[in-house]
Amino acid sequence: MIGWIGYATANPNLSLPTIFYGIPILLGGLALKSSELPPAELLPADPAVEPLRQLPASQTLRKLVKDVTRWRYGQKAHLESSLEALKLWDEDAPPQLLSVTELALDGAYGVALRFRAEGVPYGRWEEKRDRLGRFFDKGLQARLSQPRSGEVLLELLPA
Repeated sequence: MIGWIGYATANPNLSLPTIFYGIPILLGGLALKSSELPPAELLPADPAVEPLRQLPASQTLRKLVKDVTRWRYGQKAHLESSLEALKLWDEDAPPQLLSVTELALDGAYGVALRFRAEGVPYGRWEEKRDRLGRFFDKGLQARLSQPRSGEVLLELLPA
C-alpha cells in the first residue's frame, strides 16, 4: 500500500523497493501458505516413555516423531516419500497421518502412527508389514491393525 502511495505521489524512493521486493515476497508467502501441511497430532504418552525416549536405540523413532509433528510445505502428506517407496501411496487419495503416540512396551520405546488410508486398501498394508519395520530402522517390527474402516494403525516396535 505504501508503495502505491509513493508511486502516485511521484516518490520513487518509496515505491520501487516495494514493487521489486514486496510483490515477490508476497507471492512466495502465498505459495507457501497454499502448500502447507499441518503437523500430525501428538497424543499424550505414558509417563514411562520419557526415560526410554532418551535411549540411543530410540534415536530413529525420535527423529520420526519430530519430523511428523512439524509443519511441512509442498507435500501432500506426512511421510510421503517413505509411503511411495513402500508402494503404499495413492495419488488421488494419499494416506493422511492423523496422530502419533509414543509407546513404552516391555522397557522399550515404540511409536504408533494412525493413518486415514481410504485410497490404499488394508490388505496392501498387510502385504508390506514385514518391510514396514525394517524400512524405518533395523531391529524394528511393524504391528498393524484397523481401528475403523478406512484407518490403519501402524505400531513400530523393537523386535
